[in-house]
Amino acid sequence: MRRNRLNEEGKTSLGTSDTKGERTDSITCVALPALQSAEKETPMDPTTQTSQAPDQGNAPSREDAWRARARPIRLARAVLNASQHICAFFHNHDEEYRVLLPFIQEGFARGEKAFHIVDPTRRDAHLQRLAAAGIDTAAAQQRGQLEVCNWTEAHLRDGSFDQDRMRALIEEVVTGARQQGFLRTRFVTHMEWALEAHAGVAALLEYEAKANNGRLRDHDPVI
Repeated sequence: MRRNRLNEEGKTSLGTSDTKGERTDSITCVALPALQSAEKETPMDPTTQTSQAPDQGNAPSREDAWRARARPIRLARAVLNASQHICAFFHNHDEEYRVLLPFIQEGFARGEKAFHIVDPTRRDAHLQRLAAAGIDTAAAQQRGQLEVCNWTEAHLRDGSFDQDRMRALIEEVVTGARQQGFLRTRFVTHMEWALEAHAGVAALLEYEAKANNGRLRDHDPVI
């Protein structure tokens, strides 16, 4: 299966999902909504940004949604200008967060929702990484801007992987976020579970392919 691979320098190369010969300690998928704009901004310093949570319960207007999507999204020094589903391979967790934290901080600064799926054994460590980056995780979770769940609550619910169930969950999250007033949802999912023997894991490549080629629903991705 061929897919886009993003390295730390922000360059995207076309490779395969086979990581044989590489030392890969972390696999993360990042899902982004569509963005079609040539607008440029000066690079932001996420450490100086404060979260701009929306008015809860007020769904964004179409005008607000278009305005939000006219702002460039950055990941690993690259500006993304289309619907993106990225699979990133990292040598260690320090490298992973060095690449992902600016992307996560940018979303919080813009008042967007963050939905993270993590290894159950790393949940506390993940929240600590976010907190160390200046994100008030407790407040963000309380207002619904941040949701962190384990593999067993998402990809491996009931102990197996079901691609239709996972797509339904993504749709539910996106719909719920809009009803809460969030203009965009940024997904970060840890995928190391796919290296283990779980029922349904053979369908993962089909799921990822459909995520790459899936249709957009009202400018949000169906992952």
